[in-house]
Amino acid sequence: MKTATLPFIRVAPDFRLELEGVLEQGESLSQFVENAVRATVARRKNQAEFMRRGIAAIKATKRDGGGIPAEAMIARLEAKLATARQARQARAQRAG
Repeated sequence: MKTATLPFIRVAPDFRLELEGVLEQGESLSQFVENAVRATVARRKNQAEFMRRGIAAIKATKRDGGGIPAEAMIARLEAKLATARQARQARAQRAG
């Protein structure tokens, strides 16, 4: 398969110096840019797949009538937080 060239990008001279300063031993600027582009493409694909799975899970939960209402979950978390605060206060009183 024939290779293609990515578009040239213009950067400020100080940024180019900063970029060149982080290159690894023997790494070219072109290799760095290609690696950065590949990593960004992979990250965006992962984000899109994560969103797709999340939306599918939400739809399945709604369809099946499962899940916990947000108000109930918040109440549980607030109760846990109150318990943790009480335990911390009790430890502080024993230590102090």
